[in-house]
Amino acid sequence: MCAKRLQLGILAFLVLCQSPGMVSADRGGVGVGAAESVKTAELDPQLTLFKGALLDKGSSDQIRINAAAVLLLSDNPLAREILLGALKQAENVAVWDAVCKALIQAGMERGTIGRADDFIEPLLGVMAAESSTTAKLAAEATLIFPYERISEQLDKIINDDSVPLKAKLIVIYALELHPDVGAAVALLRLVDNPQQELADDAKRALLAIGISAGEDAAARKAIIKQLKAGDPTAFLQRRLIRKESLIRSAKAELALWQNRYLTALGEVYAAIADDTEKAKFLAGHLSGSETVVRLWALERIRQDRVGTRPNPKLPSEVGAVLVALISDSDRNVRLKTAGVLSFMTEVDSAQQLLAQLGNEQDGEVRMELFSALSRACYIAFLPNSKVKIAPEIRKQTLEWAVKYLSDETAQKARKGAEALRMLLEQDGLTDSEADKYFGFLANKYLSLKKDSDGPLRGELLSTMASLCGPQSVRRDLSIKQFGPLFEAALTDKTDSVRESAVDGLAYIDKAAILKRLRKDFVNDASMIIRKKLINLAAEVGGKEDLPWLAGKVGVNSESEPAWQAMLKIFNGADADTLSAWVENIVAETGGIRASDSQRITFLEIAERKAVAENKPQMLQEVRENLAELYKKTGQFELSADYLSRLYETAATAKAKRAILPDLMYVYLRIPEVDLASKLVENCLQEQDLDTNDAVLRSVDDYFAELPAGAEPNGLLDAFGNIQVPRGRPLWQNRLREWMIRFGKVQASGKLEPDGT
Repeated sequence: MCAKRLQLGILAFLVLCQSPGMVSADRGGVGVGAAESVKTAELDPQLTLFKGALLDKGSSDQIRINAAAVLLLSDNPLAREILLGALKQAENVAVWDAVCKALIQAGMERGTIGRADDFIEPLLGVMAAESSTTAKLAAEATLIFPYERISEQLDKIINDDSVPLKAKLIVIYALELHPDVGAAVALLRLVDNPQQELADDAKRALLAIGISAGEDAAARKAIIKQLKAGDPTAFLQRRLIRKESLIRSAKAELALWQNRYLTALGEVYAAIADDTEKAKFLAGHLSGSETVVRLWALERIRQDRVGTRPNPKLPSEVGAVLVALISDSDRNVRLKTAGVLSFMTEVDSAQQLLAQLGNEQDGEVRMELFSALSRACYIAFLPNSKVKIAPEIRKQTLEWAVKYLSDETAQKARKGAEALRMLLEQDGLTDSEADKYFGFLANKYLSLKKDSDGPLRGELLSTMASLCGPQSVRRDLSIKQFGPLFEAALTDKTDSVRESAVDGLAYIDKAAILKRLRKDFVNDASMIIRKKLINLAAEVGGKEDLPWLAGKVGVNSESEPAWQAMLKIFNGADADTLSAWVENIVAETGGIRASDSQRITFLEIAERKAVAENKPQMLQEVRENLAELYKKTGQFELSADYLSRLYETAATAKAKRAILPDLMYVYLRIPEVDLASKLVENCLQEQDLDTNDAVLRSVDDYFAELPAGAEPNGLLDAFGNIQVPRGRPLWQNRLREWMIRFGKVQASGKLEPDGT
């Protein structure tokens, strides 16, 4: 009974809310006839209201349905009389439809209709209505009765010659709807009806419910016998399975045609070249009656806005329609519209968003509306914004943000914190007002004690950190409020909390937090903190940071950031600092795990510093290492350049001689045949070259690398043209061996051992 009263109260509320004004049963247009058997004077004010709402010609269809539903649930006998009278009065299709729909809705919930038999006779009468739609509604309403309760009456209608064919066809529709073996049997018998229209419609109904009509009367008798002998529950199950299958098929077909239609819309839209016309096309479909089309247009606007070529005409053409859709009747449209308005910042929507936010009942939509409103306020108060809103709207938005922040749901609290971040970064509040909202953030953070609150605490602390950034107009206030929280959070066991604390402290003083972190956080469990520390070193670090950065080079994903930080420090350091690191960096073993390209980059910096600060000894060491690394990495021309410089600056003949093998090595691989032969010629001017000579060993190594059958690039011809001083037999013999090896001369050739 309590549930019934609750339903009655809710429906009454719906009627009163939807009615344009207090409805009186005595107003002109109220139906007359059987309904007048219930005298207005006998009705209490509430029943008078609902009777008027049902029968008044000025009522909307939904008001009539709501009124009928209230009367149907009422325990007052007079309420039932009103409904029965409405069904029996002269042709009043709108009222009949409302009562039938109320019965259908109530019939979906078992036990909600008392004394249902009262409606049998009136409904059967409405089934004879001129309007096929109304007659079918009456047939559908008969589902509130068990089939056996109305089977005799339906059979009489079918067999009464005075009943019009149209009414008999409605009876067949009712039989089709009733999930009862008896209804199926009645349809099978109607297939043999002498009136062909009835027989054909019975066959159609049987096909619709998945029962064979049989080839002849004998077959139909067998089917009837089988149905009667079968399990009624199994029969109902088959009906249910078939209905579900039909529903799935209908949904699939609907989706297919919707997709085809939307694809066609997309093709038409893509074919429009002019931006203004494209925007007008979307605006027109945003105003369409079909929800699926409005959603398509909203998605198209979103794609156009965030795509590679946004349509500049969108805001002016669709703005007004978008604002109207904020309060659309479909929740998905409202949800999508709020999402679109989040980035359609040129549209003046804050006032409407705020109004709908207060009225919205759907939680997900309300949250999206709040996000859109927060961003609209943020954009409106930017210095160059073309959209201006009243400060009162921002104030109310801040209050909504506090509501969301205070919510126990983490997602809502995040939304509230993000809104506060955006709006508190800007000017427009007094110090006391801003400090109050900063306090809300701090208190929410401190209220989160559970381990599971860790992620949310991290996000809230990140919001506070952002409010300490240079873009925040009240940075000093936020630092004072949040600084101690950052300090305490450095020891938190949740990674995201420590990470946000580092961000906040870095906004306050980068050098101070770097000095503190390098002691205990170089190997923190959070990779994000380790990388933040590396980035701080790159920004404000010094030579004291080089050792711990060097330990990360070549180890993991932190290697490259650490190396880049070291390079920034090296670029700002003096020559002595770089000189102290040369050996550690170029060492193949025992030094840092730098790559050859990293070593070269460092040495190039060191070379510039040595030249700038006139450090000849350091310059010599650096260039020796560069020459070797260029040779190792195949940059032979650069290696030759550096070896030549080293040769020119070498202080002794011995030092010069030591450079020549490497110089020959790179000449042969550039290749520079003339330079290689000139190098040999200069050596021969000083002395003969035996097989153990380092320069000749470089040549042998080069020949050994040549593929089988390959020519030595004219090198032997160049060697053969050298003007060799007399008394160089060792060289002559070695050259002869090479020429024989590569087929230049036979063993009895002209070269003489003595070089003559």
